Amino acid sequence: MSPLREDHDAEQSAALSTPVGTITIAGNGRSIVSVGWRDPAGPVDAASPDPLLREAVRQLRAYFDGKLLVFDIPVDLGTMSESARAVLTTLHEDVPAGETVTYGELARMSGTEVPARGVGTIMGINPLPLVVPCHRVVAGDGLGGYSGGTHGQGLATKRWLLEFEGSLPPTLF
Repeated sequence: MSPLREDHDAEQSAALSTPVGTITIAGNGRSIVSVGWRDPAGPVDAASPDPLLREAVRQLRAYFDGKLLVFDIPVDLGTMSESARAVLTTLHEDVPAGETVTYGELARMSGTEVPARGVGTIMGINPLPLVVPCHRVVAGDGLGGYSGGTHGQGLATKRWLLEFEGSLPPTLF
């Protein structure tokens, strides 16, 4: 796994069309600083002069092609509390594709004093969904929430990702 860094330079971005919507990846030349969904309006241009962005697009494409399970790109979580950073770092390093963890389990694994509800809040501020796989964090009694995906499709996106990774059986309907 790549280290979670805190670097700040001018950002560039690239976009990629995926089965769960158009994803925009931004980097600062040294790290990937954000991954997010955007409305599909306008062309999707995955070309970028930044070699790191090109590699991030290549790895995300390989992930959605079912050929990559672990991202190996430097990432930057930006400015956040040490507890939030610890929770996201634990998720990034210790919850592989095909597995899920509950909010409470992740709180315990991180060694922080963050309660399960706080872990949910931290998942909502994750600047790097997919790469730091917040979709793998579930409630003890169901999927929990998800703010990723195209507008209004958060839980459907989370379900698709978990089914795709094999940690959730496909739905019948």
